Order: sequence, then structure tokens, then C-alpha cells
Amino acid sequence: MAEIINGKAIAAELREEIAQDTAALAAQGVTPGLAVVLVGEDPASKVYVSMKEKACAAAGIFSDEHKLPATTSEAALLELIARLNADERIDGILVQLPLPDHIDEAKVLEAISPQKDVDGFHPYNVGRLATGNPLFQPCTPYGVMKMLERTGVELKGKEVVVVGRSNIVGKPVALMCLAEHATVTICHSRTADLPGKVRQADVVIAAVGRPEMIKGDWIKPGAVVIDVGVNRVGEKKLVGDVDYAGAQHAAAITPVPGGVGPMTITMLLYNTLVSAKRRAAAK
Repeated sequence: MAEIINGKAIAAELREEIAQDTAALAAQGVTPGLAVVLVGEDPASKVYVSMKEKACAAAGIFSDEHKLPATTSEAALLELIARLNADERIDGILVQLPLPDHIDEAKVLEAISPQKDVDGFHPYNVGRLATGNPLFQPCTPYGVMKMLERTGVELKGKEVVVVGRSNIVGKPVALMCLAEHATVTICHSRTADLPGKVRQADVVIAAVGRPEMIKGDWIKPGAVVIDVGVNRVGEKKLVGDVDYAGAQHAAAITPVPGGVGPMTITMLLYNTLVSAKRRAAAK
């Protein structure tokens, strides 16, 4: 049986450390601040924003919520971002995606100050990550790296196969693994002989967004499997991108739910704290 990598436990441990650091920083007169902007009534986004608000409160981070109607114009949203960029209380700005169709997502993300881009999506921060000098790293892949670190998985010299090439997970996590001296292969749904590529991996990071696409017999015995996928099957069941039951010959594997999921908001808090520490240091 594979060891279960418990994302809930690792996230709880990190959040306790964040809360302690936040309290120490507040004692110096700096309270970390996170602005969260939600445009419209997307149900999943509303739940996610609510979770972020609760997480901020538990960590002692000031949460500045802006819930705007779906009819909000692009100009009005850009004006709000400009005000938040200039607000000294705010260390991080997060605009919840997706945005309504009439708003240019790329323009909005580029309007956020790179020094407050705690999601790590601004082209400036993407470029710094690619050149090995990150300012902020995207939260979900950063969470993956923290899980590997806390589980004691050494990436140096290992074969890492990333299945998925999104800007949110696949590409950045590949860059992060390269920075840890792994040999990285990025695959996707159109990769020739995908099973063969995955079987070479010492570490598999699955982020393709297809339920149980990666079969158990694709996993090399003793490999470490990080499953980023969260796919709804039927009305209530959630499954990952990997056939969890079929991959129990792995050395370690993340469950879905309870694996990578709890790490995403945790790393958002972490990035906000790091930004606040930079503000404190600049005083």
C-alpha cells in the first residue's frame, strides 16, 4: 500500500506557522493584508472566496473583500485594482477567475502590481520564475513543492513527469522541479505513448483535468504520485486524474480530496505573509 500524503495535515502545519509569523509581524506594527475581488455570482468562485476569507481570519491576515456584480465594467475593475495597488494596507491582490466574458482577463491580471501579485500570474512573475529568481510562485504548484519537501522527497537527479501544460499548474510546477535539479518531462493529452512516458517517472505530477486518465499500471513501482486533478463524477463523487486504487504500488500518493487541494489557499496566505515581510523590511 502506498503511503498517503496528507495534504490537510501539511496545510494545517503550515497555517499554524503562518499564524505565528503573522502575529509576530503584527507586533511590529505590520498586519498582512489580502484583497480578494470577486466579479459575478459563479457558485464555485463564491465558495472559494468564502474559504479564503475564513483562512485569512484564522491566520490573522486582514481580508479586504470586493464583491462586484457581473455587470461591472472592465474600466471599473481596472480602477479598483489601481486603488488596491496604491493601498498601503494591502500586501496581496487576488482577482478570482473566471471573469465575465466582457472583461479581458489578461489585461486585468497585468494591471495588478507584480509586488502584490500573490497568485503569481503576472507576466513579470512568470518571467522571474522561468529565469530562476521568483518573486511570487503560483499557489497550487508551490503547494505541490511544499508537500514534496515536507514529505522528504528529494528531487535532485530524479525523473519527474508532469502530465498537463496549463499556465496555472503544469508549466510552473515543471519550472519549480527544474530549479530543484530534477529532469523534467512535460506531457499532455496528445503526447505519443503517454503511458510509456509516465512509466519512466520517479515522481508523477498529474494536472490534466481528466478523471482517472492516468491508469495504475502506468505508475512505476515505488514512484511518488502527486494528483492535482479534482474531477466530479456523478453528483457527489470527486476523483483525481490518477486511478488512485490502481496506483497503490506507488511509494506515496496524494488522495483526492484531501491532497493538493488544501495547499492552494495555504500558499496564498504564505505569499501574502512574504509580501508583508517585504513591506516591513522596507519601512
